[in-house]
Amino acid sequence: MPIILGINLLIGEIIVTTFMHPKKILVINVARFGDTLLITPILRALKKKWPEASLDVFAHRKTASILENSLYINSIKPFSKNKAVWAKIFAQKQYDLAIVYGTDKALVDYAKCVSSMTVSFSHESGDSHWLTVAPPERLMSAQQERALLVEAIGVTISEWQLDYVATADEIQVAKEFLTQQGITDKKLIGFQLQSFPAKSYRDWPVRYFEEIAHRICKEWPNSHILLLGGPEGKSAADALAQKLGSIATSLAGKLTMRQNAAVMTQLSLYLGVDTGPTHLAGALGIPMVAMYHCFHPGRYLAPQQHPQLIVIEHPVDYAHASREEPMSKISIETVWTALKALLSKSNQ
Repeated sequence: MPIILGINLLIGEIIVTTFMHPKKILVINVARFGDTLLITPILRALKKKWPEASLDVFAHRKTASILENSLYINSIKPFSKNKAVWAKIFAQKQYDLAIVYGTDKALVDYAKCVSSMTVSFSHESGDSHWLTVAPPERLMSAQQERALLVEAIGVTISEWQLDYVATADEIQVAKEFLTQQGITDKKLIGFQLQSFPAKSYRDWPVRYFEEIAHRICKEWPNSHILLLGGPEGKSAADALAQKLGSIATSLAGKLTMRQNAAVMTQLSLYLGVDTGPTHLAGALGIPMVAMYHCFHPGRYLAPQQHPQLIVIEHPVDYAHASREEPMSKISIETVWTALKALLSKSNQ
């Protein structure tokens, strides 16, 4: 067997000693864009640990494309819990190791059917073919939380940068697109106005973004504001673009995720709230200012090991946080000071 487990009982705990040489590894992560990017350090570490192993990823059909062109992944397959229910009926053992993110029973059950060893979060005790890791009882960094599963099988992580690969062709198309929009030879500043609708309390007031845009273009006249976002943010972005006139262009709802990412590679600076494109900006290494609501502190969610990132936390401490706390408590001056620091550095 490619995986041999030695299990010892000690004071009611199961200590698992692993001697592993997996040839085929499966990672299941059916999640939103941002949460999909959060596992990229884990994928990198798995490939570093077992470079000869084949690494397949099953992801949400709407977010699987964010992992395309990765150097660490052999194949990517759209997947869902509904597909898992019927797929396991015909499933055969084909993986030595499966790592499942989330606690959805259908995904874990499918992994058990196709893998000799499955690792997942659970309060259950597991068995010789299912290694369970108890979910953390206290809030911790999202990336380190996800790393708990692979640390349980002896994988260590020191590189925490998120990973995204935009191809040369995608970047060239993005440059041509911007030229077609009449945007050439400009210092491009990207604004992500909104999080997704279910967490709109994380949104910074649009009027604050408007003021920041005017300040940037007054201080750096060669700047141009790109308003980013998906279809759900189109109305707000279009309305702000109309107010800002010639200094801004709304791209919200006009591009696919990968097209949007290619455009973002051309940014001199990114300003956004806690949402998927902010994780993407972190993965691309763009100079960035990211704002976080007190209910979702940046110290747990912000990109890590990013030398040109300024995290702005909500002034209310997490211990007293509620969803009702307005993001307007993050002042324009606080954001402006952070932006000036990064933009001034880029001009040196």
